[in-house]
Formats: sequence, structure tokens, C-alpha cells
Amino acid sequence: MTQQQVADYLKMKQPQYNRYEKGYRDIPSDVLIAIADLYNTTTDYILERTDNSNPIT
Repeated sequence: MTQQQVADYLKMKQPQYNRYEKGYRDIPSDVLIAIADLYNTTTDYILERTDNSNPIT
């Protein structure tokens, strides 16, 4: 998935998403949750707090 596709999903411009991905800006919690939903994973996995990428069902 390209940065543009993710940015479109998040309803933002690609440069804004790029700044989150590069670590230049902190990701707001609502955006973090949306990214986790998009990739069907957990926010803890994205934040590297766990090695388990599977959401609890």
C-alpha cells in the first residue's frame, strides 16, 4: 500500500502522512487507531509495545 493510498484512507494529504511515518510529527490517537484498523492490527504493535500483530478477537 502506498503512502498516497493510506493518506486517502485517512482523509489527509500524503505529505502530512509522510511526516507521521518519518517520525517528524506525533500521530494523533484517532489516526493511530485508524491505521491499526486499516492493517487489522493493534496500536500496541504499531507502537512496538508487542511482537504480536494479531488483534484480540
